[in-house]
Amino acid sequence: MRTHERVLAQIETGLTAGKWPIGERLPAERALAEELGVSRPSVREAIRILEAMGIVRTAVGSGPSAGATVIDRPAAGLGAAVRLHVASGTLPVSDVVRTRVLLETGAVRDAAERTSDDAALDRVREHVEAMADPDLDVAAFLEHDQDFHIELARLSGNQLVEAILSGMRAAVASYVTAGAEAVEEWPRTAARLCAEHRAIVDAVARHDGAGAARLVREHIEGFYRETGLGER
Repeated sequence: MRTHERVLAQIETGLTAGKWPIGERLPAERALAEELGVSRPSVREAIRILEAMGIVRTAVGSGPSAGATVIDRPAAGLGAAVRLHVASGTLPVSDVVRTRVLLETGAVRDAAERTSDDAALDRVREHVEAMADPDLDVAAFLEHDQDFHIELARLSGNQLVEAILSGMRAAVASYVTAGAEAVEEWPRTAARLCAEHRAIVDAVARHDGAGAARLVREHIEGFYRETGLGER
């Protein structure tokens, strides 16, 4: 194990034990290095990793906000990690689709059980109405489609699911774009997708979690089959 990894492990132990709760500053770089028995560059590298993971926020200077402060932004770290793995190009489309089904069906089921915020649902519906514009080009349609699915997942209240789906956004956009290009009559497909989106939101609004989950599964898997992506 490299030195900075030992630093990360020891900081993780401290966080788990409640030594540094959210909002608390970690000790100064020099003090942390002495406490852990490592070099300052090793501490610095570990702090940079923690910041990228959304665990701490750093600020320079000598005031009360200087140094590394413990925060909690799971979407930052998880989203970045998933994006980087997706960027490697090694994830098969079928895996992305199956993962979407697993995450999104659970998310809409939870959203249906807990959502009573009409304003939040209205924000989701705005994307559906934007997609219904017959003059909207494919790229703009798919952008709203992505926003629709992530906004819907956000209603579940599960930050981890939202973070992972946000990180998968590039992978989803890639296969959905390829699928849209393969469709012979895009306007007809776009209209069907809009109708499916409306049905999903309506199910969430009436707190029909099982129905919403079924509709999301049919929606995601249906597009995958229609476009023939599984045969490539």
